[in-house]
Amino acid sequence: MSVLAVYLLSYSVLISYLSLSHSTDNINPPENHKALFIFGDSLFDVGNNDYINTTTLLQANFPPYGETFFNYPTGRFSDGLVIPDFIAEYAKLPLIQPYLNPGYCDHYIYGVNFASAGAGALVETNEGLAINLKAQVNYFKQISKQLRQKLGEVEARELLSKAVYIFSIGGNDYGTPFLANSSAVVLPYPPQQFVHFVIANISTAIKEIYDQGGRKFGFVNVGPLNCFPLLRMAINKTTTSACLEEEASAIARLHNNAFPKMLEKLEKQLMGFTYSIMDFYGALIELMNYPSKYGFEEGNVACCGGGPYRGDYSCGGKRGIKEYEVCKNVDKYVFFDSLHPTQSAAQHFAKLMWSGNRDITENYNLERLFNYS
Repeated sequence: MSVLAVYLLSYSVLISYLSLSHSTDNINPPENHKALFIFGDSLFDVGNNDYINTTTLLQANFPPYGETFFNYPTGRFSDGLVIPDFIAEYAKLPLIQPYLNPGYCDHYIYGVNFASAGAGALVETNEGLAINLKAQVNYFKQISKQLRQKLGEVEARELLSKAVYIFSIGGNDYGTPFLANSSAVVLPYPPQQFVHFVIANISTAIKEIYDQGGRKFGFVNVGPLNCFPLLRMAINKTTTSACLEEEASAIARLHNNAFPKMLEKLEKQLMGFTYSIMDFYGALIELMNYPSKYGFEEGNVACCGGGPYRGDYSCGGKRGIKEYEVCKNVDKYVFFDSLHPTQSAAQHFAKLMWSGNRDITENYNLERLFNYS
């Protein structure tokens, strides 16, 4: 077992102990502790969708998901760990547990993961099938209230102000219309207005967390949607077309251009507000185009699935297509299934979020946010 595996599993034992404890007295954060609160979609989900009434399209609680690290499916859309797991490790935290896990402790002093596969910034994105961003923030408000009750106002406020809040949100808002009817895509709004609505909802979420004491925020921007094997197969119908020329990726670029401007405004309006943006769009394109530069061999074809690019989203055989293939050397692939990175790629992106320079992270990286007083 690797050093990383031993490290994370030891912390898993710690969090399990805290989760099973029924004593609510004298539970205080360790000295210099910085919590991690996680919001977003399947890129960050660690199992919340296991506990809601949804479709198998938005679940990963069956093999071969989880087989690389956990040896069983955990609800993570990966062969093992996902980006927030590595961020927690870099921050010397336990694996941050899903909010809806019924065994999780009600102290939450290390943080909570609210992310839900399929979630969007817009309430209508996969409505009724995922926990949208607004609902995730409402869950966070409940946690904030509990922390104040358990720790007292002063100590809870300090914990929340020192914590880091990370987000992966927006991709489902823009990508879902293309998957719903790739032959005749009808967007719910004109592109500029669409982007405005999504970003406005994210801005509202940030302000609500800020009002609860949050000050330090980290984001990944929206990826190149047409380059994911699922959309590439569904929209392009060929193995040769250029993924960046299509409309879904164009909307993602509109979002990524507008998003930092919103954060700059908030920085001027909200005292103490600080943020980081990792350029997931650019980082994924780089990894797909030059996989060998980063220790990978395959940047375009998914490890698990079928059809062109293994992009038919059949991984696990539970989503309407029973037949699927699984690669032998998963750590050499960028994509595990047709939408999500492998554990190895997740670690690559997490390192960029944590310690990336200004070429890949805007304003701060997460390491600086965690060390920022």
